[in-house]
Amino acid sequence: MNKFLIFTAPSGGGKTTILKKIMSSYPQLNFSISATSRPPRNGEINGKDYYFLSAKEFKAKIKNDEFLEWEEVYQDQFYGTLKSEIKRINDNNQIPVFDLDVIGAHNLQEKYREYSKSIFIKPPSIEVLKERLINRKTEDEESLNKRLFRAKMEIEKAPCFDHVIVNDKLEVALQSVDKIVENYLSTSVL
Repeated sequence: MNKFLIFTAPSGGGKTTILKKIMSSYPQLNFSISATSRPPRNGEINGKDYYFLSAKEFKAKIKNDEFLEWEEVYQDQFYGTLKSEIKRINDNNQIPVFDLDVIGAHNLQEKYREYSKSIFIKPPSIEVLKERLINRKTEDEESLNKRLFRAKMEIEKAPCFDHVIVNDKLEVALQSVDKIVENYLSTSVL
């Protein structure tokens, strides 16, 4: 197994924005597309944003041991990393970059600690996180409350990761993450 990067944050923490910038700066990185059983959001494309599967298809792939990691985030709403996705990236001689929920990121990091570098993007506060989620206009009130409840638990796990970056000012957070990635890419795997 080659080295890889793990990014995680509570929903609305800003990791997608940071990841897009980092990915554009390092051509040796390749985004690992996660699989999910949730329906696509407006504008999301199967095979680009996620591999969209039904809950039944997802469970069949779990049974067939086709996932590097997976998590049932909400009831019948699964997320995971297909082993075939890592093979695709490794076959291109690139380094996988994972954008995972906190539990999936923690599990992957624990399983492959010697190969990975993990970065937790932390919102400055729950209030700011709530505002970001509301501004995205992708959540109804029930979904918003579920995400905020989960975010509190996820933020408590931040110290488990190699680096915690507070995303208060985007440019400062980007500079910090860029320095971590640059240093990691310049080191060899143990």
